[in-house]
Amino acid sequence: MPARRRDRHGRGMRGPGVLPRVPGRPETPTGAQRFDDLVLSVVRDLEARWGDRLGLVEYAVEDAPQIPDDWTPGQVPLSSLIRGTGPRPTRIVLFRRPIEHRAEGRSELEAMVLTVLVEQVAELLGIDAEDVDPRYEG
Repeated sequence: MPARRRDRHGRGMRGPGVLPRVPGRPETPTGAQRFDDLVLSVVRDLEARWGDRLGLVEYAVEDAPQIPDDWTPGQVPLSSLIRGTGPRPTRIVLFRRPIEHRAEGRSELEAMVLTVLVEQVAELLGIDAEDVDPRYEG
């Protein structure tokens, strides 16, 4: 008698397409991990060019901003710049979900991450965004 496989409602096999080599850790990177890697590559480029003028800057990615209840409807912020004081470093935070929501595909997502980071660094340095990175298209 052949082995019976369950195919509920004609949807095909269920479960992961690729079993992980290490249990509990997915074999392919998640969307959040790919986004973090993209941010890291842009940050490395910016730090290589502007690290000496930027000083101590902490970069972070959060899923979405916390918007207060009294927020007036409009655009959700894509990032946040919190200037450092004393021993506290300056902090640039990118909000993954709003950025991904506005991007149509991978190339647009890469361009948007570059744009957001370049604008924040330009704000921090007090210079034009076009001077921060030649790839910037404002």
